[in-house]
Amino acid sequence: MSRRLYLVAYDVCQPRRLNRVYRYLSSYKVNGQKSVIEIWVTPAELKHIRLSLKEIMDKTEDRLHIIALDPRQPVSCHGQASHFQQTFFCIV
Repeated sequence: MSRRLYLVAYDVCQPRRLNRVYRYLSSYKVNGQKSVIEIWVTPAELKHIRLSLKEIMDKTEDRLHIIALDPRQPVSCHGQASHFQQTFFCIV
């Protein structure tokens, strides 16, 4: 299964839920900060992430955006920003 890079942005209203979402997504994070991160996942992992976040987040108050990043597009980073560029990835 091939992995794909996604940009995840979230806005969670309640601090306890916010911490749960942050801790959960940190296990998939390859780059980013606070509430906008990059994840590099398989389709099965992405499906699991969406289902898990539905349980954690409140759909009446919170927002979540998962955007597939096109690998053909050039990346423009400014300041201390960096872009995830690994062709091989292993979580131990």
